[in-house]
Amino acid sequence: MNLIVNDLQPSNANAVKFLSTKDKKMLIGANWVDAVSGQRLNSHDPATGRVNGTIPRASKADVDLAVKAAREAFEKGVWRNKTADERSRVLWKISELIEANAQELIELETLDQGKPLYVSGAEIYGAAAQFRYFAGMCSKIEGETIAPSINYQPPGKRVIAHTLKEPLGVVAAIMPWNSPLVLEAMKIAPILAAGCSMIMKPAEDTSLSTVRLAELILEAGVPPGVFNLVTGLGGEVGQALAEHMDIDKVAFTGSTATGRKILSAAQSNLKKVALELGGKSPTIVFDDAELDIAIPGAANAILWNTGQVCVAGSRLYIHKKVFDKVVSGIADIAKGMKLGHGLDPTTQMGPLVNKVQADKVKSYIDSGVSEGAEVVTGGQQLGANGTFISPTVITKVKQSMKIVREEIFGPVVVATPFESLDEVQHLANDTRYGLAASIWSQNLSTVHRLAADIRAGTVWVNCHHFFDASLPIGGYKESGFSRDCGMQAVDNYLETKTVCMVV
Repeated sequence: MNLIVNDLQPSNANAVKFLSTKDKKMLIGANWVDAVSGQRLNSHDPATGRVNGTIPRASKADVDLAVKAAREAFEKGVWRNKTADERSRVLWKISELIEANAQELIELETLDQGKPLYVSGAEIYGAAAQFRYFAGMCSKIEGETIAPSINYQPPGKRVIAHTLKEPLGVVAAIMPWNSPLVLEAMKIAPILAAGCSMIMKPAEDTSLSTVRLAELILEAGVPPGVFNLVTGLGGEVGQALAEHMDIDKVAFTGSTATGRKILSAAQSNLKKVALELGGKSPTIVFDDAELDIAIPGAANAILWNTGQVCVAGSRLYIHKKVFDKVVSGIADIAKGMKLGHGLDPTTQMGPLVNKVQADKVKSYIDSGVSEGAEVVTGGQQLGANGTFISPTVITKVKQSMKIVREEIFGPVVVATPFESLDEVQHLANDTRYGLAASIWSQNLSTVHRLAADIRAGTVWVNCHHFFDASLPIGGYKESGFSRDCGMQAVDNYLETKTVCMVV
């Protein structure tokens, strides 16, 4: 493993042009504006600490203006009253614009979040795919005809009934910093497909690519006021959105702790809430697994995007017969990874999003060691800026340890041996989370039994991190409720109205 960090700058001309205007603005209605207070926040390159630019530090006053713009657009019907085909064409246009500007967006995402170019590339093209998929869903929003068992008196009349699917209203989307654009697309695309208006609040650490996306959304033809962008701190802007009396729903992706705060704040007007929260996902390797596939697969499950993934395979359960071989194989992969600036095309792992997160991850590693765990490889905090964590494999852990119980959100995996199917089923479910899991085995009976018994929203078999806009994503237990992706995501932003009539 080696670490080389240079102060690299984007090579794409459009990215250079975008960053040349340092002070970015918010989008409220048809206007690009500063915060009412005039306050701003710095946006840093996490690899070097260099300031990429600044964003407005919005407050409740700015939120009020954005909600007003979204509400006016919704009530006027400038978007919800368009035909399904008209909305579909606009969403498709957004996907085309994302792909046409992909290299710019990839470099902006990497410079703002720290992730390697190949990770940003997968996510930017994944964002485009979200808009294409939900462009097709605009025409699939359908009600039902119902035959009620109601006898109308006097006779001679008939009772007929049907349901209508109608857009929910104004939605606030509050987003995390780990994979900004693709996770935002997973909210924006179904919200717009349903005919709602919205306010997007990106994470304060990673707002730059969202500003560029907002420009593309307007260029594609989304009417002013339908999509609004407000930047700032979660405790200020996010809180104001969650409490706002004129917002109909909050869609949040992020930590379970913040999800609880949003759920509490939403009591203000009993607004609906969609929560996609944290995880502590098990990766389970059986002794009959194809180890030449399972070992790099299990490594990728935790090391992709520096482990800053809600579904990261951070708990590794390995059959006792192959435990040493799998641990050794994953450790070798970890040792061989090149750490560096994300804009360096040879970088395999970038920094964490900021030093606060890196300090937090290092504290988890240290707590494990203090409780008797053994670091097989990694465990170091690196770089002049202190934002790099060497990929870390830990063994000799107990289920009671913090590093096994809590979400670390970094490149740290804890490995535990098991002997039986019943044992590993218990271990996999021994968590307050239930977001994802992966099973590595060639035995169909084993796979089917365990996939049915694991309490998680997604179970991958002989793979991990496989995503598609058609595949619902969401969690059990404290990993949240509702689903992103698939038709269920559109349903999140629709109301069902029953119409019953006598004719």
